[in-house]
Amino acid sequence: MEVGSASLDSVGHRTELSSRQLEKWSSRVPRQQDVLRGSRDLLILKTLSLAPMHGWGISQHVQQLSDGALEVPQGSLYPALQRLEKDGLVASDWGTTDNNRRARYCRITTRGRKALGEELERWRRFAGGLQAVLGTT
Repeated sequence: MEVGSASLDSVGHRTELSSRQLEKWSSRVPRQQDVLRGSRDLLILKTLSLAPMHGWGISQHVQQLSDGALEVPQGSLYPALQRLEKDGLVASDWGTTDNNRRARYCRITTRGRKALGEELERWRRFAGGLQAVLGTT
């Protein structure tokens, strides 16, 4: 006998999931990286709306503000910054870091601030809808 977990079928009847079924279902639940992929631009633009920063600073800022719950890996951060700059949402200039290293500092543009406001509104609607569904009993 396999030990499983209770769930509801498509018409709301209680069913038992086997361990194998539960594992298969769990593999479809979005991981943090998958969820972050859709919100990476939002995190970058929000961070840059506070102050111009270089890539490492953006990554650290997001991680610190989220108490480590969110990470923006360097391998996805820099391509995102390049795309945002190409789209006119971010601009950049070379500068010197606190430890005297040369780095590209990014700042949000007027167009970027507008896009950030629109995306924040969409995110708030989404989060509110998600909370309404998850909060039901």
